[in-house]
Amino acid sequence: MSPVKNTPPSLADGFTVTGRRGRLADGSANPIDLHVGARVRLRRTLLGMSAHRLGDALGLTFQQIQKYESGMNRISASRLYDLSCVLDVPVDYFFEDISDAARSASPSQVSLGKAGALVGRPTADPRLRRETLELVRAYSRIADPQVRARVYALALTLGGIDAVSR
Repeated sequence: MSPVKNTPPSLADGFTVTGRRGRLADGSANPIDLHVGARVRLRRTLLGMSAHRLGDALGLTFQQIQKYESGMNRISASRLYDLSCVLDVPVDYFFEDISDAARSASPSQVSLGKAGALVGRPTADPRLRRETLELVRAYSRIADPQVRARVYALALTLGGIDAVSR
């Protein structure tokens, strides 16, 4: 019996690796890594936690947190588990709402040369902008229900939304 080689299946089967370490052929970050990083940033921001504080909780620098959030550095399974504990979410939270385009560019699909063409970063959702998240967090902290109702009505009016039709 011949010894089994410890070679990744994509290389052993003659496939050409088009990306490096899960990156796309052009060297850009994998869309799944971008999505997971965006979800880390979203949850951190919703909790009102700074990158410094998250880094301290994980024994990392804030620069490393920024690299994770931007998709520049990939997040290992053990680090993802730590993030889920610190951010108080299940691990699958980081993969919720992932686009079909991102799914089609998983590292295995990239390695097998089957990844679809993707352009740039995922579409920026205005609901995920920092000011939107901070506004929602501040709104939720308004203790007086009447004041909260007035702020809500004001926001609808300023946004050009008819409160009666809602």
